[in-house]
Amino acid sequence: MKSKFLAALLAATMALSMVACGSGAETQSTEIQTTDAQTTTETSENQTADESKPAATGEKILHTAASFAYPSLDVHKEYYGWYTSIYGVSEALFKLDETMSAVPCLAKDAVADGSTWTITLNDGVQFSNGKPLTADMVIRNFQRLAAENSRFAYLGDFEMTATDDKTIVIDTKEVYPTLKNDLASPECGMIDLDATTDFDNAPVCTGPFVITEFIPEGDVTVAKNENYWGGDVKLDGAVFYYMQEDDPKLLAMQSGEIDCYNSVSSAALEVYNQSPDLYDVVSIPGARLQFYILNENTLDDSVREAINLTVDKDKIAEYLSGTVSAAVGPFSTSAAYGKVSVPAVDTAKAKELLEADGYTLGADGIYEKDGNKLSISIAYYAARSLDTLAILIQEQLKAVGIDSTLRVEENPDATYIANADFDLALYCMIADKSGDPLYFIDSTLADGAYYNVGGFESAECQSMIEQLRTETDTAKRAELANKIVQIAIDDNAFGYVGLFNNTTVLRKGVSGFAEYVPFDFYGVDAETDING
Repeated sequence: MKSKFLAALLAATMALSMVACGSGAETQSTEIQTTDAQTTTETSENQTADESKPAATGEKILHTAASFAYPSLDVHKEYYGWYTSIYGVSEALFKLDETMSAVPCLAKDAVADGSTWTITLNDGVQFSNGKPLTADMVIRNFQRLAAENSRFAYLGDFEMTATDDKTIVIDTKEVYPTLKNDLASPECGMIDLDATTDFDNAPVCTGPFVITEFIPEGDVTVAKNENYWGGDVKLDGAVFYYMQEDDPKLLAMQSGEIDCYNSVSSAALEVYNQSPDLYDVVSIPGARLQFYILNENTLDDSVREAINLTVDKDKIAEYLSGTVSAAVGPFSTSAAYGKVSVPAVDTAKAKELLEADGYTLGADGIYEKDGNKLSISIAYYAARSLDTLAILIQEQLKAVGIDSTLRVEENPDATYIANADFDLALYCMIADKSGDPLYFIDSTLADGAYYNVGGFESAECQSMIEQLRTETDTAKRAELANKIVQIAIDDNAFGYVGLFNNTTVLRKGVSGFAEYVPFDFYGVDAETDING
């Protein structure tokens, strides 16, 4: 099937003379209609990407595709700051690097002393209008963020003081070890609140690029910030075409109308890998996790352990054609807090466990006990490849004698997560939001946690979670996190299946499009370049 699809796609590519690279704001979709005579494309200005490219002037203008488009550029609202960060427009005090560590950006350091944090701004930081970023402006940004974004409302509870133009002192009232990581969130990007008159369309920020054209829910164009505080900016500008579907991105890349993009589909990945002389493909484990919850209230210990010994993550990753990497725990193994272990797949042992628990194999190949077949319910939602994952797990379990029924829901949080109506529940979420393990652990393993709906309980685990909430030493935090997750693994409370790869394709000569960073909210920066 895949080869037939790819052949058809390649044939379509050869037939096309131009490709859509934008979308009308009113439709939030990219539509391509082709005939023998013409290709018609709807963009935000009824242009093709090729028509909207600037004339050859010797400028370095990067053209890329964006899978999402939003109605606002207000850094502090919703998740819009993710996209102003991708566009290279906004920057936070810190940023997350390839090792998932919070490193200096607008701030040079942050030092904690109990509940008091002292943050020092970098030298020479200024907005794109040339005005300096001051400690007072930082505090005003945090106050606005707390008011505009409920996820950051807690910042409003902190006491903040500017002791001079470059120093901010924050009293969190209680020990708060993850503040530095929190402040690396792109929503914490700095805006010149005095100079900005249109937060939705033209925020004045500090990044290496400035907005020159913004079409709400459509394409975005940026130009080099001539006043960038961080040094030379290698690109003269960039254009982000809103292209929601995978196929138009592939066609646009092959026709030369875009230079790079991320979140490459498995089908497109196969095409690019066939032309290593034309494209560089970088694929690294990201932070978005596919996992399942095993219901301890409905499944015996032996059944849960048998399931985890049967689900073959490597085969699942292989089937998904490089879009995911097999997970060990919820975090990347490259992180200090990702050092856990799981038993190898062992279907023979899985059967032994079931038989030792009184199950016998029926003539139909399904185990049964006390006259009841061993059949579990698998709940999932049809996104993030969970529909495919559900079928693959069903097939793997059936091969060892465990039957299952599949149930799909549109809204998992309002259905099987809310009422724990499942034996095995599939879910996908960003496990590592800010280079620290607390968020995911607190959300899934703590007593009463939102996603701890399968009956997992451990006094030892809870005690260590309490320590993790206040521990300030990074190495000790990693050690605690590894012990906590290992307890859940050993209890067979969860199955961590795959981490979505951040897969980026770049035309030869293009570099620096955050291709080695495992987070979704970075794109162009001062080092992004086109050579050749």
